[in-house]
Amino acid sequence: MKRQLAALGALLGALVLGAPAAFASGAPQWTQTGTAYHDSLTGGEGVASRADGSLLYRGLASVPLDLRVKGWNHVGDPDIAGGYVFDAYQGADTATSKMFEVTTPSGKRYDYVHPLDAGEKLNNSFAAVSPDAQWLVSGEWGDQNRLQVFPAPLLNPSTPATGGTLAQAGQITLDKAVADIQGCDFVSDTRLLCASDDASGTHFPEVRPLLQVDLPHRLNGQPVSGTVTSLFALPEQSVCSGTFETEGIDYDAARGTLRVEVVQPGVCEVSTTVYSYRLQ
Repeated sequence: MKRQLAALGALLGALVLGAPAAFASGAPQWTQTGTAYHDSLTGGEGVASRADGSLLYRGLASVPLDLRVKGWNHVGDPDIAGGYVFDAYQGADTATSKMFEVTTPSGKRYDYVHPLDAGEKLNNSFAAVSPDAQWLVSGEWGDQNRLQVFPAPLLNPSTPATGGTLAQAGQITLDKAVADIQGCDFVSDTRLLCASDDASGTHFPEVRPLLQVDLPHRLNGQPVSGTVTSLFALPEQSVCSGTFETEGIDYDAARGTLRVEVVQPGVCEVSTTVYSYRLQ
């Protein structure tokens, strides 16, 4: 489960410079091009880019009151497709379902509830919509060998038009186990990038790695395999010491910009660092 913010405070942006990340041999090289900061309370869970290049952030304070009343107390990393905003919600530790909410360009909100299948964890860390806007990928917490796939609520014609029950489609089975995936986003029809908060070194030598998942073909609702590559360790740069936390990820396809969030440690936890990259 993600760490809760210990306190509120002014946004802290001071960093100490770190060494450049090392890239996996033969892998595409993402070069860091910028650093920005956002209040963790309103942006420490995720980020998504709009068509005009502006950014949508989500944090603990982003959960609407009506959803909190219904028990949805955590929002994950969002995504935007064609002006439709997709949010991933989860409830308490006793929850038996998870929920995806779609907000239309006109501001209407529709809720799609997924009853947990046998063996499924209640975590709902992120929403990632495929480039054709027909499939939604999400994930659970802890060690996993899969990513979950659902018909994209509202946009896939197999889903109810005004909200309702959402069943899983064929999942992505990964060739290597991954841990604590906080967010994924598509960079093409057959490739996702995922931000991992894994600091154990059990699965990959990198701490909190940026992972690449390659598919043999675009999603079609049927089971598919995924090949996982660890690209590099995400930065851990702050004037504060302690445990960092990887959070949301976004790829702005129109501008070729990748963004990844890392929450700073200790009293600097009130600040989330947003690192920008471009493919070289």
